[in-house]
Amino acid sequence: MTLLSCCLPTGFGSVTNIANMHEGSTVAVFGLGAVGLAVILGAKTRGASKIIGIDINSEKCIKGQTLGMTDFINPRDIKTTVHEKIREMIEGGVDFSFECCGNLDVLREAFLSTHDGWGMTLILGIHPSPRMLTLHPMELFEGRTITGSVFGGFKGKTQLPLFVEHFMHAIEGPKLDEFITHELPFNKIDQAFELLIHGKSLRCMLQL
Repeated sequence: MTLLSCCLPTGFGSVTNIANMHEGSTVAVFGLGAVGLAVILGAKTRGASKIIGIDINSEKCIKGQTLGMTDFINPRDIKTTVHEKIREMIEGGVDFSFECCGNLDVLREAFLSTHDGWGMTLILGIHPSPRMLTLHPMELFEGRTITGSVFGGFKGKTQLPLFVEHFMHAIEGPKLDEFITHELPFNKIDQAFELLIHGKSLRCMLQL
């Protein structure tokens, strides 16, 4: 239930409900945790032509590719900024970028990676910092937009049951098990948190 009540609806729904992504779109996903991977899954479902995943943990690349990611960038492995690298890969920038880290500097890079005139950045990460976003009004005047998404725009009573039904009975495509990377006994809950903190786990199932 933790998958269907948080990360999956947030990531998948931001693609289908908020961005309303169309076939052939280009996408950049900043942060390949469970929410970011759910964005990748949603983008693949909508027929995105290019899905770029960005994370400082290169081990996330394999899982991203499994769910539909076409390209991967580790910011520590490049000499330019991430948005410059993305603009090299896709002329003008991507149609949609998703910030799934809760990091203000990453949000700035996500915004700059989008295309002038129509690029949309969606904020999915929780931002605990009191810092404000450094943004010049003319950067929005050029047509790019920033918006947030809570729970992927799903209505809990009417839409979430249909979403759950889709994943529980899907014959083709990734299953929920793709997001459960570890299983441990409940008395090893501290180890489960360590795996999560160090980016080794997406979700860990604890057995009572």
